[in-house]
Amino acid sequence: MSLQFVGIDPNTGEGESPTVWVDKENEELVFQGWKPSPELEAQCAATEVPGHAVGIPDTEAVVRIPASMVPMIREACDALDRAHVG
Repeated sequence: MSLQFVGIDPNTGEGESPTVWVDKENEELVFQGWKPSPELEAQCAATEVPGHAVGIPDTEAVVRIPASMVPMIREACDALDRAHVG
């Protein structure tokens, strides 16, 4: 897997680094973020929406990403779109 680094949260302090990458080979966005509070994770697990099972599968995780990273996430989406088209 070859990851293309897109960016780190511009408000990152020492020891924290919410990050976004693009995995062009697998056509995926890859995020590193903060673990949610137990309350937030429980709320996500309990929320029912059409087409989505209640709970969080063992192969998935809830990750918090700061809003300051929206431009990087858009950039990553654009990079993935270009990789998919090309």
